[in-house]
Amino acid sequence: MIALSIAAVLAVFLLYTSIAGGGTPSIKPSELEAQVGKVSAGKVSVAGLVVGPVTGDPYAAGMRFRLRDIKGDSPKTVAVVYKGSVPDLFKIGRHVVVDGKLQSGTFIASPGSMVTKCPSKYTAVKPATQ
Repeated sequence: MIALSIAAVLAVFLLYTSIAGGGTPSIKPSELEAQVGKVSAGKVSVAGLVVGPVTGDPYAAGMRFRLRDIKGDSPKTVAVVYKGSVPDLFKIGRHVVVDGKLQSGTFIASPGSMVTKCPSKYTAVKPATQ
């Protein structure tokens, strides 16, 4: 019964956030500097491709890595500092989304805000030939 109640609350929350559009704007790493002043309080969601090296401890001073545009439209990258649990699928070359804000040229991700995307899930499936 409790699990059903929690599931119902989550469903309502997801429905509300998708309809209300009250989420954080998502932008490319190459657009970050230009967009940050236009977003309230500078908080944004950055979606990009992890480029190496990955250094540091996500539970101490923070894990450091760089993000670039997923489609490679721009060679520009942004340095990211992230603290919190790291998704299992996180690695160099993976698509990630992090929420946070730009401070002195470095994107400071909100703790625990990282989500990884598996590129194979979003590519078209080739039809079977007979």
